[in-house]
Amino acid sequence: MVKNKTKYLKPFKNIFLIILIGFGIWMIFLDANSWLIHRELNSDIEQLEEEKKYYQKEIIKDQKAIKKLKTENGIEKLAREKYYMKKENEEIFIIEYEDSIAKTENHE
Repeated sequence: MVKNKTKYLKPFKNIFLIILIGFGIWMIFLDANSWLIHRELNSDIEQLEEEKKYYQKEIIKDQKAIKKLKTENGIEKLAREKYYMKKENEEIFIIEYEDSIAKTENHE
């Protein structure tokens, strides 16, 4: 039995193996540049890259909208649709469909 225990402990008597294991633990968990911190930073970088792609798409969409607004027809369309503006001597009727009206629970 005693011989069996020393058989398993023999590799741990080697000072180089102990130093290597200690160094590995230090680099993975305890160092300022540890594997755990790198993993967290890499996930942050991936998230920021996704946000960058989203904002680049939004910039392209906004540039198209600005290009449309630089024309006379684009300005008129925006004014009519969003701000309900009208020309002189013109009437505007806003038609709302049943599914676009907010439902109220007024049972009077």
